[in-house]
This record gives sequence, C-alpha cells and structure tokens, in this order.
Amino acid sequence: MNHADIERLARSWVVDAADRPADPRVQQVVLRLLGDLCKAIEDLDVTPTEFWHGVSYLAAAGAAGELGLLAAGLGLERFLDIRADEAEQKAGLAGGTPRAIEGPLYVAGAPESVGFARLDDGTETERGEVLFMQGTVFDQDGRPLPGAKVEVWHANLLGNYSFFDRTQPDFNLRRTIVADDNGRYRFRSIIPVGYGCPPDGTTQQLLDLLGRHGRRPAHIHFFVSHPGRRKLTTQINIDGDEYLWDDFAFASRAGLVPPVQRIDDPARLDALRLDKPYASIDFDFHLYRDTDAAPATLVDRPRAAA
Repeated sequence: MNHADIERLARSWVVDAADRPADPRVQQVVLRLLGDLCKAIEDLDVTPTEFWHGVSYLAAAGAAGELGLLAAGLGLERFLDIRADEAEQKAGLAGGTPRAIEGPLYVAGAPESVGFARLDDGTETERGEVLFMQGTVFDQDGRPLPGAKVEVWHANLLGNYSFFDRTQPDFNLRRTIVADDNGRYRFRSIIPVGYGCPPDGTTQQLLDLLGRHGRRPAHIHFFVSHPGRRKLTTQINIDGDEYLWDDFAFASRAGLVPPVQRIDDPARLDALRLDKPYASIDFDFHLYRDTDAAPATLVDRPRAAA
C-alpha cells in the first residue's frame, strides 16, 4: 500500500467509523500515531512475528514499570525538553538555569524545612563522601526569591532510590527546602554514584540490541518553584564521572556540571564536626517569570507518593 492509502485506511478506523461522541484531540493523536505505525510496518516489511514480539515487549516493560525508563533511554524525554527550550526561546526567555529530564523516580511528600536540610540517614557516611551543596534561587532579573521551594532527590551508594528500594528509610536522600529570607538553600548529603538500568530489565534488553549501554553519571535531581515563576525541572551532574558526557538518558547539559571543591581545612571540618574532608558544590538557580507565551511547565504525569 502507498502512504495515501494507509492514511485513508487509518482514518476509516479511527475517525470515520466513530458513531458516538469522541475527543477530537485523542482522535487527532491516535490517527497520526496509528497511521505512522502502519506506514513503518509497510515500509520496513515488519513481519507478524516481529509485530507481536514488539507488543509483548511493551507489555513486559509496562508490567515491570520500566516505560518511564524506556522513554528516557530512547531520548523521548530529552526531546520534550528540547521542544520546551525552543518554546521558551521563541517567547524571548533566555539566561535561566537549563532544564533536564525528571526521570521516573520522584516521590511526592518529602519532609520540608527552611534554609537547610540533611538528606541522608547517616548509614553511608563512613563509606561515602560527605557533600554540602548550597546556593541562591534568583528570578530572571537576578533578584533573590525568598520562599522558593527546592525539592531534591538522588540515589544512594548502590545507585538506588528510597521508596523504590525498600531497604532504605522513607524519604532517605529526599527533601524539600524552602529558601530563606535571602533566597538561600543548603543541604548536607553524600556524593551519589552513577548507576545503570536493571541488567535483566526490559530497557537494557532493548539497549543491548541497539548496541548501547544503560549507564547514567552520578547526578542530583531538582524541582525548583516559586509563585509567579516557571517551575524548573533539572539535575546537576557530578564532575569527573566516567559517564558525564555519555549519559544513556541524554540529560547531561552544559551549565549543569558545577565544580566540586574538596574541603580539608581543619577549622572548617571542626565547625561542621567532621573528621574527614568533604565535598562542596555551589550552584544557583535562575527562574523565569510565568508567561502565557510559552507552554506551562507543570507536567501532569504519574508519580509515586509515599
């Protein structure tokens, strides 16, 4: 069949066959996706066996809860960010902190504190490197934003996230920090490690067939928000990681790799009651004003809640 015949056929299935009220937006999207899939089957001569293997694969990925991971690994989540960047540029917004993908491991409801929080439960302090990270939340004109919310989450030294890893306490390595009267935030944690897709999982299964690895560099996730400003979804990567610029999820971006200082001054260690050197990262966030000229930054997607 040629493409015009396929488009007519798909329309007869999705639109012309409808005899009840339908959602026009759902019709529009399904018609496009169905038509494009049929064209791909025709152009690539996809066999029935290949087709049903694909259906089984998607069913297994859904059952394993890996569709969000797959979306990141195939670049789809990064593509959404690229489109959002283009929309903001078209609206005249420039100079804010770069966005990066959310990923599938956020959990709502983390404990909230003002100015400072400790993220880790202390069980990995001896094996890990203590981290202090601090900075200021600014608006696009460089004014501090007191009361800004900084939600932060990251993996432990095994590359696992609390809630999904039931061996960790609730909300370990997850907190919400409300910026102080000067727009400042600060937290203590440990330097996370990079990690990979589950080696026997559906995402890695496909990546293997594509000749790709499933590794991520060490990173820390953030939501940063303030009334009247566009919510920022981003993450910083830990400088020096082997996969810093080879992230399987395509989330590494210039401007999101702050330098890591190693502090070993005895007076500073004593002030923090530490008996070994620690890492320090300075990083400021810059939020755009809300505008109707660019799509909303609040994304409605399934998220875990403890």
